[in-house]
Amino acid sequence: MLLTFVAFLVAIALLVAVHEWGHFAMARACGVKVLKFSIGFGPKVISRISKSSGTEYQIGLLPLGGFVRMLDEREEPVPAADLPYAFNRKPLRSRAAIVAAGPIANLGLALLLYTCVNWMGVTEPEALVSKPAAGSIAEKAGFSGGERIIQVGFEEGPLSDVMSFEDFRWWLTRAALEAKALHIAYQTTEGAPRETTLSFQSLDVTHADASMFRSIGFVAPQSPARISELIPDSAAVTAGLQPGDVVLQVDGKRILDAAQLRELISNSGVSKLPEPQQWLVQRKGEHLLLGVTPRQQHEEGRAFGRVGAMIGGAPAMVQVRYGFWSGIHKAGSKTWEVSALTLRMMGQIVTGAASVRNLSGPITIADYAGRSAAMGLEQFMVFLALISISLGVLNLLPLPVLDGGHLMYYGWEGITGRPVSEAWLSGLQRVGFAMLLLMMSIAIFNDFSRLFA
Repeated sequence: MLLTFVAFLVAIALLVAVHEWGHFAMARACGVKVLKFSIGFGPKVISRISKSSGTEYQIGLLPLGGFVRMLDEREEPVPAADLPYAFNRKPLRSRAAIVAAGPIANLGLALLLYTCVNWMGVTEPEALVSKPAAGSIAEKAGFSGGERIIQVGFEEGPLSDVMSFEDFRWWLTRAALEAKALHIAYQTTEGAPRETTLSFQSLDVTHADASMFRSIGFVAPQSPARISELIPDSAAVTAGLQPGDVVLQVDGKRILDAAQLRELISNSGVSKLPEPQQWLVQRKGEHLLLGVTPRQQHEEGRAFGRVGAMIGGAPAMVQVRYGFWSGIHKAGSKTWEVSALTLRMMGQIVTGAASVRNLSGPITIADYAGRSAAMGLEQFMVFLALISISLGVLNLLPLPVLDGGHLMYYGWEGITGRPVSEAWLSGLQRVGFAMLLLMMSIAIFNDFSRLFA
């Protein structure tokens, strides 16, 4: 809990600081006088006034935001000597650059973080796929589990090497949300090369979550069918299974991974009482044949088999690291792809093609901040990059009260030669604030729904 809280504060403070620094740095570059630079809202915790510039730097008690206050005649009277440094007196291109600099700084931070992670290297699961769910797209395409993904690409483009399962998962995400066919080159468990194409035209992407990947068939990387924990007085204990046992065969059928074994056990009790099975297990280098009889259980009107054991071990891992230039290029591509996908997802939510349940609020962000921090610095940096891109893209939307809304006003001014009237500006700001409040309310509701689901 403490790690989650600290990681969340660090993430929010850093992302807000970078965003506001973008506005601040561009304002100074354009000759605008900055009166106050604040990280956080509410009562001041720390405050200092620069003797050279007169800018007040402060940290507020509530870290969920920040602001840069600039000299502006629309907010207060400005002395004649300071008029050349007022924001409203600057040309349109300067005002637009100052507004756009915040979101661009967030995108730049994501690029930097991705680049550093690429240079440092990150340990990720190998691109070995588990047995796909019955009836999934992957199963219909001929995948049975244990295949190694070598290359992927969209049909209209070249194939790219797959470095890890996370790399493959990212390609699946893009293909599903963009409704593109994905061409896959892989090796079977015997090492034979194969190629196939997965079509996602019929896939329901209303909810871009775990259910989408279950429909695709690739939920997690392959993990060994290892017994990790036993429930007392369970079928597994009665059969003599022990933690650390690796299941090799069931009734002479080869077991490739934990997902296959779990499915086999569950299906054994669907239509009738489970029958005795012969399990071939490996224990401390020896092979043992054990008789296991799953027990039928019922839940929510559904019958299934269960042995009372946690099944699954850590997947095979690989170190993913890039060189100097390849790391920068890969980071640039990832920043662009995530930005485009984020914008597409937001557009689908607005049009109804994607559910509003995909919106996440501070509780979900805090949860993922804690999880990624617990996994190590590299994973936390990847999380920060993702959130930084989301913040940058969100702020560029043409929504009043956001940076994109102000850019929309400047676009009108550039076309017509006159600024938006005060009456329109006031009305649009109220509408924008209401829309933003609605989005935040939905996101927080989704957070609590996930929390108590």
